[in-house]
Amino acid sequence: MTERTIRLSVNGREYERRVAVRWTLADFLRDELGLTGTHLGCEHGVCGACTVVMNGAAVRSCLLLAVQAQGAEIRTVEGLADGDTLHPLQEAFWEHHGLQCGFCTPGILMSFACFLEEHPAPSDAEIREALAGNLCRCTGYVNIERAVRAAVTKLAGGRAGAGPTGA
Repeated sequence: MTERTIRLSVNGREYERRVAVRWTLADFLRDELGLTGTHLGCEHGVCGACTVVMNGAAVRSCLLLAVQAQGAEIRTVEGLADGDTLHPLQEAFWEHHGLQCGFCTPGILMSFACFLEEHPAPSDAEIREALAGNLCRCTGYVNIERAVRAAVTKLAGGRAGAGPTGA
């Protein structure tokens, strides 16, 4: 088995590990670092359950090899909260019942954490378009959309009028 040493930052912590060159980033995060919030669904990059943020971009960790993350900054769902303080997206998902079984939730949270950094006041249509990259078999998406809209307001500091335009 061919191995390589990689160095990367995950949730603000530096790691150096020898990994098999065939390991996916998802395998590395789950099996080597014990960060099991990154879920493996389809393993073809379609469902979005494995989404993490790498160097500021949402990526499918099932499609990337761990060696491709050499030198990268990775953020997983475990790094979304600040200690015991939930991220506004996590709070909104809890408050608006944006999850049922929860399997898809980490990938959706990471997709929207990245999306909302680039689009702090998205329209409803933009939220739906961003959500199209993640599959959920339980919720029907309505509560997920409500949760994202609520998170937009939370991230804007709760200002009246801050949030989606309803387009």
